[in-house]
Amino acid sequence: MHVELAGRRAVVTGSSQGIGLAIARGLAQAGAAVTVTGRTRSRVEEAADGLREQVPGADVTAVAADLATEEGADTLCEAVPQTDILINNLGIFQARPALEIEDAEWRGYFETNVLSAVRLSRRYLPGMIARGWGRVQNIASDSAVATPVEMIHYGMSKTSLLAVSRGFAKAAAGSGVTVNSVLAGPTHTGGVEDFVHQLVGWSLPWEEAQREFMRLHRPQSLLQRLIEPEEIAHMVVYLSSPQASATTGAAVRVDGGYIDAIVP
Repeated sequence: MHVELAGRRAVVTGSSQGIGLAIARGLAQAGAAVTVTGRTRSRVEEAADGLREQVPGADVTAVAADLATEEGADTLCEAVPQTDILINNLGIFQARPALEIEDAEWRGYFETNVLSAVRLSRRYLPGMIARGWGRVQNIASDSAVATPVEMIHYGMSKTSLLAVSRGFAKAAAGSGVTVNSVLAGPTHTGGVEDFVHQLVGWSLPWEEAQREFMRLHRPQSLLQRLIEPEEIAHMVVYLSSPQASATTGAAVRVDGGYIDAIVP
């Protein structure tokens, strides 16, 4: 399938590394002008320079802002007043015993993983609706419907994103704008490598640690391996395309068969 996004602009939050960077690369390869974001200017600019090298001729803008705050959302929207594609990828995660999670952490996860997406959707959706075309995707997780005991605050935030996606899809109904969530399974990034070792120990070589993590903590996975960021990006690029115009209000799974449940 050939996806053509020339003439479209995309904003990808949390895109200086990992899944977000892979998504930004995929969208740029499809011809979209891409804005990469992150909190640290040097890392965002480094990511943008890397994309320009990897995708010759790519139109890449770098914006440094803390999108977990209203001020950060304002900074981004001042730099990029409108977009055709919004990928709310920004998120944090960490293993934490359930009874030790304090109020400040609960609030922090909600601000970063949920309200960052709400604020940007609220700002960018009206323009998409007025133009009659747009794509919003919220990067959720299998943890949204199979809450992991080791990080229920993270699971709560991703469950909330499903409701946010469905609700904004209803607000955009009939407009030509689609809003979806992508449920990503455990994905191979630097941060996840640390998370895996945190759970299974630091003495195991990476390949063995990955297998042990899947065996102990994600036994329902049909892949029995971590998903690569590019595999998430392929789905996101498709959902950003004209070919996905009939898919909205959906929770689309890229989870390796981990979820044994019906997602509304």
